[in-house]
Amino acid sequence: MIDFSAPLQGLYSAETSFNRTARKVAADPTAAADPNSAIDLLDSKNQFEANLKTAKVGDELTRATLDILA
Repeated sequence: MIDFSAPLQGLYSAETSFNRTARKVAADPTAAADPNSAIDLLDSKNQFEANLKTAKVGDELTRATLDILA
């Protein structure tokens, strides 16, 4: 069985990072013009997608293993 704790922790981390940056931009609209804010938001999106893909592949591997053993 695949351990999903790492991708789930990664999803949580990406969400937390995204929310932190979004709050910063919402509180200070001039922060939206800061390139670092855009980079942080894109990085959070990429991290989320990568961890989601990791979880999906882990699920597929688990299913394939169960199909072989069944």
